[in-house]
Parts: sequence; C-alpha cells; structure tokens
Amino acid sequence: MKIASLDDFDVRGSRVLLRVDINSPIDPDTGRIADDNRLNMSLPTIIDLAEAGARLVIIAHQGDTLDYHNLVSLAEHAEVLTEKLGRPVSFIDDVAGPAARAVIADLDGGEILLLDNLRFLTEEVSTFENAVKLTAAEMTGTYLVRNLAPLFDLYVNDAFAAAHRNAPSMVAFQQLLPSAGGRLLIDEVTALQGVAEDPARPCVFVLGGLKISDAFSMMDKILAEGTADTILTAGITGQIMLMAAGKRLGGPSEAFIRDRSLDGFIPQAAGYLDHYGDRIRMPVDVAVDESGRRREFEIDELPAESMIVDIGSRTIDEYQRVIGSAATIFVNGPAGVYESDIGADGTRSLWEAVAAASGGSIIGGGDTVASARRFIDVGEVGFVSTGGGALIRFLSGQPLPLLKAMEEAEQRRE
Repeated sequence: MKIASLDDFDVRGSRVLLRVDINSPIDPDTGRIADDNRLNMSLPTIIDLAEAGARLVIIAHQGDTLDYHNLVSLAEHAEVLTEKLGRPVSFIDDVAGPAARAVIADLDGGEILLLDNLRFLTEEVSTFENAVKLTAAEMTGTYLVRNLAPLFDLYVNDAFAAAHRNAPSMVAFQQLLPSAGGRLLIDEVTALQGVAEDPARPCVFVLGGLKISDAFSMMDKILAEGTADTILTAGITGQIMLMAAGKRLGGPSEAFIRDRSLDGFIPQAAGYLDHYGDRIRMPVDVAVDESGRRREFEIDELPAESMIVDIGSRTIDEYQRVIGSAATIFVNGPAGVYESDIGADGTRSLWEAVAAASGGSIIGGGDTVASARRFIDVGEVGFVSTGGGALIRFLSGQPLPLLKAMEEAEQRRE
C-alpha cells in the first residue's frame, strides 16, 4: 500500500490541514471528556508538524446523529491538547466559515489552530453519507472542501479510526491537495498489514464479545486465506459456535441470542466448523451466574438454567496455553461479561496471558480496549489500534474509503 508520509514533504512555512480522530467519550453528568486516549494518540503527528514550522490547522469530529449526547464543541479538546503539548492550541467555534478562514490566513509557522466539530456540518454526519451517495470528486464541491482546500498546501490524514467513513473531510481533500498519512495512520496500516498479509507463525485470533458480526466478517477471510492458524472463540461468538456444533446452552442463554436475532449466524458458524473445524477452538466449559454465584459447567453437562456469563476454568487454561505459544496474537472482544465479578475471570486471564506472551500482539475495538485497560497495562500490548469498524473492515478485506483516497493521491503525486 503506497501512501506518502510526513517525511516526504518539507512543511516549513506551509499551511497544513490535519484531519485527526479525537472523537472521545463524553461524561453525561459533567459534559466533559471521559477518556483522552485518542487525543494522546494524535500527539506525535501534531508535534512533528508544529516543530517543523507548519502553519497547522486541525479538523476533527465529535459525536454524530446516532450518539447525539456526544455531539459537542471541540473547545475542551483544544484545552486538553494545549496542556498535553505544552504549547498553545487556539480554537475557533467555526468550521469553514469566514471567521475560520480569516484566522487560518493569519497563522504563523509553528502555530496550531483547532476548528470546531466537523459534525456540525450536515455533509459530515453519517445520515448524510448514508442518504446522499457522493463520489470523492463530487465532494470537492461541498461547503467544507470548497472553502478550506484553497487555503492549504498539504493535507494530512491521521484518522484511521474513521477510515471506513466516506465523508468529505476523509476522502475529498486528496482530490485537490498533495496528501500524506500521519504517524498514527502509517503505524496502524503497517501493523494491520503485518497481521493480514504476513503474520509471524503461529498466528492466533481471539474472537469474543457481543458484536459477533465483527468476528464473523473477519472469519471468512482469515480462515480462507490461512491468516489465522487458530481461532479461539469466546463470548457470544463462542456460544454461537457451540450451538452450531449441536450443543444446547440452556433457556436463558438461547433466549438472549434469539431475542437479538443472533441465531441467524448459526448456519454460517456451522459452515466454518465443517470446512475449518481443526482451526477453530470452542469453549470446553462455561461459567453461569447462578443467583449471584459463579458456577461452572462442562459443555457435556449443558443445558444450564442460568445465563452463561464467561468461559470456564478448563477453557481459560487451554486458551492461555495457545496464546503463550503464539508468535502473533490478535484480540477482538472480551471473553465474557467482564464488567461483573462473576463473569470477569476469563477476560482477565486472557488479557494477562496476552500481556505476558512473547509473541507480538495487536488489539482493537472500543470494548476490547476498555476490557484490556480494566485488567492490564495496555502498554504491555504490542499495538493498540484506535480503529473499531475500520479495523474490522481492513481485516475482513473490505475496501476503506480513506486508504483508497490516500493511495490515489500518492499516484497523482508520482
């Protein structure tokens, strides 16, 4: 994948438009940023551009129509960045209007300006993207792009977490400006390409969590192409696999799956077991919540009349052994209901195994990273991707609009 990097450009004195993803959870009680991880991840690119003397303007989104409570101004983001960088990050409550353009025109080298929330523009929200199908070329006529593009010498994108979004801020500036990937974008693509194309062997995927559509979208590619030597299934993914193998889980767990229409994945799971059964591991025992008490059942002892909340001790031991002997480990999704004491053992134990493993590890996805932070220092993980949907699509072999736009920009530059 050929994408230009910051090292391909001399930015001193240049006006640089930097698209980052600093979309952060907002505490509903205080209205303040609740997690600054993505702000931290954006710092290396911002520092490199500012210290190289660029006149730097940052654009970013926060919230969307589907999570309206997070659709807030980026004023606090500017304050947090100022504190973390130790240098001023000015802010203007305008996105691409006359006030913003005037401030951009007056920037000096090394100065940093954060514009307000891109999602305040209709053309940047997901409902617009889904309802109005524009090509990247057509997006050059949008309000954002036609007002900002003429003011800049270089466009830099460091927003891998939004790489699956076909929005003007993600794919249209590349049509008009020389373009480069930021430090984080290049690191993300490099790490995920390593897993997808040439992982060190044995390569183990640990797939759990509730959002099993993510796991199943990846399985097609990683099983058919031989990417994964072993897949360890847990969470609802593991339960669906057990049902596909003809196991009865018990009324409460099966009702949970049916009520969320997740039983529709059972035929697909059965197909995976038929074709790749020797590479897919399922739980050999599970833990249930029996009136507030953890109780474990061997799979042959099921069905259980209580809800399954975790993998059992024998499964934990076996999965830890596989993780410990892996050269590449990819994790998406917790092993159980890790938020409760009764359901936390599997998730805690597998994260401890990942942290202690000598093999390279990559994790990604909001709930995945949140569960890891609960039990280990994520600094012990080889690479923590900021992507959720973008990561899943990448590993599923689906095209990402941002990466396509960046590659095309580099082809034009050459």
